[in-house]
Amino acid sequence: MSQTQAVQQSDSIEAQDPRAEDKKKTKSRRPANTAFRQQRLKAWQPILTPKTVLPLFFVIGILFAPIGGLLIWASSQVQEIAIDYTDCYTKSPNTTANVNITEASGDLDPIPSNRVTAHFKTATASNQAPRWGHADENYTYSSQVTQLEHVCIVEFTIPNEIKPPILFYYRLTNFYQNHRRYVKSLDTNQLKGDAQSASQINSGDCEPLKLDPATKKPYYPCGLIANSIFNDTFDNLTALNPPSGTAKTYNMTQNGISWSSEADLYGKTKYTADQVVPPPNWRDKYPHGYTDERGLPDLHTDEAFQVWMRTAGLPTFSKLAMRNDHDAMPAGTYRVKIWDNFFVSEFGGTKSILLSTRTVMGGKNPFLGIAYIVVGGICILLGALFTATHLIKPRKLGDHTYLTWNNEQPSTATATGRSIGPGGSA
Repeated sequence: MSQTQAVQQSDSIEAQDPRAEDKKKTKSRRPANTAFRQQRLKAWQPILTPKTVLPLFFVIGILFAPIGGLLIWASSQVQEIAIDYTDCYTKSPNTTANVNITEASGDLDPIPSNRVTAHFKTATASNQAPRWGHADENYTYSSQVTQLEHVCIVEFTIPNEIKPPILFYYRLTNFYQNHRRYVKSLDTNQLKGDAQSASQINSGDCEPLKLDPATKKPYYPCGLIANSIFNDTFDNLTALNPPSGTAKTYNMTQNGISWSSEADLYGKTKYTADQVVPPPNWRDKYPHGYTDERGLPDLHTDEAFQVWMRTAGLPTFSKLAMRNDHDAMPAGTYRVKIWDNFFVSEFGGTKSILLSTRTVMGGKNPFLGIAYIVVGGICILLGALFTATHLIKPRKLGDHTYLTWNNEQPSTATATGRSIGPGGSA
């Protein structure tokens, strides 16, 4: 073998010399199965034409815009009033207002307008702005424990009669129920009624509220979600100036505020009172812990608890607290007492009450209707733009003759790989 042949290997120094001339071979740009590709394009060509594609934009626009208008109209039919009562106990005047009086109390102050939003068919008079005050009053919990609590008294006017169903919500802001650690902080078996032992709870997902540090007994119910339950309590609404002249209660109930399927997720517990302790934030309701006389909370029938355990996906959310599905609410001035126990200052949030009706499309939320109208408008605009472009400067859509592999001119694409030596491979 000659010396020249011996050194012409693919990994030789000469082969890597930039001054050496490389043999260039032409790389074909024609894809495989050209005939099949052309046949497939020809099959789609009658479908993907301006006459078939452009009308789709107008059809979508014509469909979406009326649907959006219908959704906005339905949202506008919802009547509601929302009142932010954050800091009611510190920023409102002390009052002796009693819900049994027949006239509005004069020792309540107007609520700042930026805390109130209202949407009714009839405009509310300027002298009928919502008012508030605070007091201290005893409250008896379902555990038969009576305690002196802070009370926020809110007075507002309904300018026209509203039809049922009438829904009473509480609304929180800046409360992140969707946090990963928060969402998983529960024990499903315990909620179903199983008497989970301390070791089972300790090895579960209720972190950081698993066992009571003093007694080493499990919390019931354990976890962050249950411990942070919204514990403000709302009294029934009282009409202060009904036609009869006597204060009348507009009764609302907690029955039916949760989904019918949610009760199946919770069961009557098999724990006894001496086996568990209440979570830290439940101590006002159970100041002496669980006792045999009062029993343990029945989560299977506690719909307010079930509503809270259905965690919200956004930091601002409303949850149903009471409802009335049968009785219309006459126009007039109403008062509600709120036992103020849930502190929102710890997470920099606010809390509000929301009295609302609903339609077949749900509550008041114009966002979806606006989104439909915007999408419909964009489709109509694009359809008009593409139609004008087609009329002014038309081009056949899907014409396979525009594809590069059909050009008769030779391709200039090249591949510059290393030279293949004797016995070598590419």
